[in-house]
Amino acid sequence: MTSLADPPTSTPSAPARADSSAKRSFRAQMHQAREDAIVSSVNRLLAEKGFDAMTVDEVAADVGIAKASLYKHFPSKEDLAAAAMVKVLRRAQAFLDTLPAQGAPLEQLQAVARWTMQVQLAGEMPSLPSENSSLRGALAENRDYMDGLLDISERLGQWIEAAQAEGALNPKMPPIAVLYTLYARACDPVLGFLKGSEQFTDEAIIEMVLSSCFEGLRAR
Repeated sequence: MTSLADPPTSTPSAPARADSSAKRSFRAQMHQAREDAIVSSVNRLLAEKGFDAMTVDEVAADVGIAKASLYKHFPSKEDLAAAAMVKVLRRAQAFLDTLPAQGAPLEQLQAVARWTMQVQLAGEMPSLPSENSSLRGALAENRDYMDGLLDISERLGQWIEAAQAEGALNPKMPPIAVLYTLYARACDPVLGFLKGSEQFTDEAIIEMVLSSCFEGLRAR
């Protein structure tokens, strides 16, 4: 029983609850939009400058926010790079999903290599150092990154083994060596050198690198 001295209690009305939910939803949308803008900026800067040259100050300035605000989303430069890599892995997974389920294994692998090079030539592939312990640690601790990398590696690995079984790829080559050779196309400096020469179109560059890659792997 409530006395007159007791503070009044009330239950928020349905419109009030809906308004509060809408505000939270709006804040969540704004938070996600800012995070997407940060990751897009990081992706571009990593493609242009690489991990070592990119700074957190540059990212904050490019997005138009204070560095302190940026740190609320990503606590370190390594976490920024990891987020960019997760975005690329998700794009790669989405591309793999578009490939025909019953396609020839070698053609599937060539399609993936082609897509990877198209992304790099478009300036949308993050450039990360091959050796960086702090970055490696951040990537290893990022569940989304590790799950995406494992998923892609397993799919490519199945196609590699199937192509070797068919005699389309050299069966003496360890599948992991073929896998890493394909991953290397994402950071192949040959693409940049050929593009910088201004003698070839992007498509011609891709065809040349594809040929050098797969003709070297093809069973003889």
